[in-house]
Amino acid sequence: MFGRLGSNFAVSTLDRYLFGEWIKVFGLAMGATLGVLILEDMYDDLGDLLGYGAGFGDIIRYYLILGPSFLPLVLPVSQMISLLFSLSLLHQGNEITAMRTVGLSLFRISRSLWLGGILLAGILFWLNAQIVPWSVEQARRTRENLAFEHELSRKTEGEVGLIHSLAFYNEKAGRLWFMNRFSEYSYQGFGITVSFLDHDSNEELRLVANEGYFDDVDRHWVLLNGRETRFDPIDGSALRSLPFKSRRFPQLTEDPELMKSLKKRPKDLSLSELARVLRSIPPEGNAVVHAYAVRWHQVLVAPVMCLIVVGLSIPFSVTGVRVNPLVGVAKAAVLFFCYYLTVEIFTLLGARQIFPPVAAAWSPNVLGMLLASVFFWRAR
Repeated sequence: MFGRLGSNFAVSTLDRYLFGEWIKVFGLAMGATLGVLILEDMYDDLGDLLGYGAGFGDIIRYYLILGPSFLPLVLPVSQMISLLFSLSLLHQGNEITAMRTVGLSLFRISRSLWLGGILLAGILFWLNAQIVPWSVEQARRTRENLAFEHELSRKTEGEVGLIHSLAFYNEKAGRLWFMNRFSEYSYQGFGITVSFLDHDSNEELRLVANEGYFDDVDRHWVLLNGRETRFDPIDGSALRSLPFKSRRFPQLTEDPELMKSLKKRPKDLSLSELARVLRSIPPEGNAVVHAYAVRWHQVLVAPVMCLIVVGLSIPFSVTGVRVNPLVGVAKAAVLFFCYYLTVEIFTLLGARQIFPPVAAAWSPNVLGMLLASVFFWRAR
């Protein structure tokens, strides 16, 4: 009985020891990686922020808001580096060999590290679902507000925050939009054309207006100084054309935020923004939206990477001859390069509709899990 209690105590101590050795290096790696990414962003964007007239407090607040958006990349990278480094040190000191000599299996030795991987996967899923969307959207809004305030000192409201040649196709409703200019500051559109299409994509109605705005309260568009023209869907000839000065169109419910989202790269949108795009525009048959669907599934499957990291790090660290721990860091760089290269290839194939979005997002992670399983099994 006392022997069993002693064994359980030793097991608990071993778990705490291994977990503690890893978590110390993980904290340092995460701080260093996050710092490098923030410095890289400052190299690209700090000049723009200063050009907008941002003060020291504005810049600090901006990067405090932006910081969490880097965590989905920082966590797996830091986990890989810290596992390879800490386990290589233990292996170099014959500690792993001693554990295996007394009959402990590789899984038994590393179970606290697997638990850490599961916890990180859960944290990463929570970050992607809650914190990162807030960080991405608030950082973008903070940057835009600074830019708008700077532009207001030199331009009129209608000239601030302009997006040129904004086009949007609402396939569900059969409406094709085009604006010469759209102001993100005033939410006004200029040179607006809206074509209503039938099931055969023939134009039935066209609205042309000098300008218009989206009513946030009633959730529809108001067009100013325009003309409504009806067409014969068979031969395309104009049947009637009526001018209007100001007119509300309750059927025009297209949100400018959605239109703007399609002007951005999929990786620049938060999870909630991606979901809004996919709810409004089905990816089936739409090559542009297909890329957004791939990105949405990639964000959801990202936590699996934390388990792949554990499965690949342990075999590379506890087998073979004792080497300099820096070799483990080099291995991490190679492994991550191969993984991200695979992700980019499948992302491209998914965006071009060669693979369905789910397959494009999951395939690199399934391959990674299989590879990790093979290496871990062989290391046993």
